Parts: sequence; structure tokens; C-alpha cells
Amino acid sequence: MKIGVVGVGALGGYYGGLLHRAGAEVHLLLRSDYDTVRSNGIRIDSGEETVTVEPHCHQRPETIGECDLVLVGLKTTANDRYQELIGPLTGLETAIVCLQNGLGNCEQLAALFDPEQIMAGLCFVCLNRTAPGVVAHQGFGKIVLGEFGRPALPRTQAIADLFQKAGVPCEVVDRLDEGLWGKLVWNIPFNGLGVAAAAGWDALQTGKLPEQLGAPWPTDRLLADPRWEGEVRVLMQELVEAAAAQEIILSPTLADRMVINTRAMGAYYASTVVDFQLGRSLELESLFLEPFRRAQAAGATVPRLEALCVVLEKLTRYLPRP
Repeated sequence: MKIGVVGVGALGGYYGGLLHRAGAEVHLLLRSDYDTVRSNGIRIDSGEETVTVEPHCHQRPETIGECDLVLVGLKTTANDRYQELIGPLTGLETAIVCLQNGLGNCEQLAALFDPEQIMAGLCFVCLNRTAPGVVAHQGFGKIVLGEFGRPALPRTQAIADLFQKAGVPCEVVDRLDEGLWGKLVWNIPFNGLGVAAAAGWDALQTGKLPEQLGAPWPTDRLLADPRWEGEVRVLMQELVEAAAAQEIILSPTLADRMVINTRAMGAYYASTVVDFQLGRSLELESLFLEPFRRAQAAGATVPRLEALCVVLEKLTRYLPRP
């Protein structure tokens, strides 16, 4: 199987690297890391082992050509480049698997490509890109895989089997929306509050930012402070209720399990926190604003999510303009 990976940060490097190690023909579309990865490969550092793999490297999608499978690991802030980056990799039978955070990405892909080509993989994994071509794997790795707008097909299981062969736990589901909202129950509190903590507790309550920001917080620090842990749990409950308002029923023990698992991770900087530290654009639209709009449209009451969105939108003024 020929696999193209678009967006080779931590996510694309990790899953693309493992698939290559398992024998798939993997082609990476790279930008700033091209020279390093072409010379040294992708290095995956985890607690158990360090793996270095050397997939095919490209700077332009046209040199990759048509693929059987395209993995989309782009930051959602680059969704306006879908056609440019993914189009040259697709044929009539190409499966496009969106690995991105948040809501609305599959719909954007389906507006550009055949909706029957679109799938999503929800990645429950702790990763950071620590240097060009280097991925630190801190824990987990499971993918929940499904089709966009329809139940699982034989190809869904075939792609899941490919991940399983690569050592990646992969579960096939018939309803993507359950997985999407289930993942938001973790992503919104820990990504959002980790950044909001740079503005302080009062800013989250009032919406007013201080003159000077502190540093954003990792997960362990959020859970070590009773006020911030309480905010994590309130946000989680709002999201569970917002899902229920859309007839998406999540496990009543989900929030507790997520908090327990997150404590076990230690000091983990969620992806939005890393983006803020590095001065990159934040994935506000897909990860916070679209879930807020959908919650409101369903009639759910989400005051803490709304307050978080207000603070995060204001914090974007501290980031360099594109």
C-alpha cells in the first residue's frame, strides 16, 4: 500500500514512521524538516525504545503522486491548503484519513473531494516534536477509525489492520461523532486551560487579560491546583452534556478516567500549549469555536466553554500575525 503523509509534525512523523517500519510504502510531504529527515530519517523516542526510520521524503505533493491512502496530520490552521497539498495525492480509489483535532475538518475535506473518500482517525496519544525529525512519544497511541457520514466499510477494517500491524491499537467505529466529542472532552480542557493559565485565574473568570502574561501550564500543574482541576472537570461535564444534547451519549465515567490517565502522564504540554509557547497560530476554530457553536445550536448551556473561548481569542493578539 502506498501511503502519503501530509503534515509531518509529531503526529504524521509518529504514525507514518511506524507504518513504514511495518513494511508500508510511506511518502512524507515535508517543509522545513526536509533536509534533516532526508539525511537522518524520523527518530521516535519513547519510554520503551528509540526507533529511526527512513520513509521517502518529498517537498512537493506532485512528486509523491497518487496514493492508496493519505493521512492528513496538518494543523487545522492550514486547512485552506487542502486542495494544494492533498489533491495531487488522490485518485478515484484513494482513502483520505483525517487525523486532525476538533470539528469541521471532514466537512471541509468532503467539500473538495468525493465525500465517500473521507475517513477520520481520532488519535489518543501524547506526542511532541522536540527537534527536526524527532518525535517524543510520552504515552498511549490508540486510533479510533471511522467513515465520514456512514458506518464502517470493509476498507475501514483493512486500514485498521494496517495500523495494528504497525503496533498501533486501532478501533473501528460506526459513529465518528461519538469519538469526536469524546476526544474533545480531553482536548478542550487541557489544551485550552493550559494556554489560559498564562493569563491567570482572574482572566478566566472576568475575560480581562493582565498586562503581562505568565507561562502556559502542562497537564500535571493544572491537576495539582484544586481551582484549575475543578475547571477541568466542569468543562468536561459541559462537553458531555453538549454531546448528549446532540444525541451523542458518552460514558458517565469518561471524565474520571481521563483525569486518572492524565495524572499518570506527568508533565505533558498539550499541542495548543506548545503552539502558544512557540508563537504559532492556535487551532481555535476547529478545537474551540466550532464545538462551542454546535453546543449552542443544540441548546446546551456551556458558560465555561464560552468563557474559555473569549480568553483564547484575546490571547491570539500576543501571537505573531501570519
